[in-house]
Amino acid sequence: MSAAREIDLATWSRAGQFHLFRTYDRPHFATTARVDVTALMTRGKPQGVSPYRAFIHAIGAGVHAVPALKMRFEGDRVLEYGEISLSATVPRPGDTFGYAYIPYIEDWDSFDESCKAIIEETTRGADLGANTGQRFDLAYLSCLPWIDFTALDNALPGPDDCIPRFSWGKFVEASDGRWSCPVAVQVHHALVDGLQVGQFFEATQKSLDRFASI
Repeated sequence: MSAAREIDLATWSRAGQFHLFRTYDRPHFATTARVDVTALMTRGKPQGVSPYRAFIHAIGAGVHAVPALKMRFEGDRVLEYGEISLSATVPRPGDTFGYAYIPYIEDWDSFDESCKAIIEETTRGADLGANTGQRFDLAYLSCLPWIDFTALDNALPGPDDCIPRFSWGKFVEASDGRWSCPVAVQVHHALVDGLQVGQFFEATQKSLDRFASI
């Protein structure tokens, strides 16, 4: 598990929100917005870039750009992890899937090589590999390439689950040649507000736009 620092609740600007939303039975909220993947599809993919792995990397960039998305709570302790690994659903033969655990690396080429190997290993595995609660330094990712969804809600084990969920859907080409896809973000309101979700989308879009220079 990644190293973490404890947040001082006495000086934390969001301590009031934290204590408020911890009392809610349904403290999570989900936001869906479209992101532009034109550079990825028209420049990156023709050069051999995997859109699937590129999107995992972009979400990792978005998570690491926003400190609130690296925070987790254990009881009344709030911890900010230095590194968040990306737990992505990986399709397996038939109609099953497994969970991969992919360390985030800022450098795209290094990340892509590592991510590809981990995904291939997960594809060959048999165990689901679900997190049983022993790790908090994670973000959960899932790809729904069959659906151009407009909203998405996740299964959650309870109100104290504070690991954020990120899902992306079908890549769609518009009549003007631009490509886009929906991205859903589900977070615990005790740790994250709409401002931080907006910052995530901004950082994720910036990561996807980098393929325009390939």
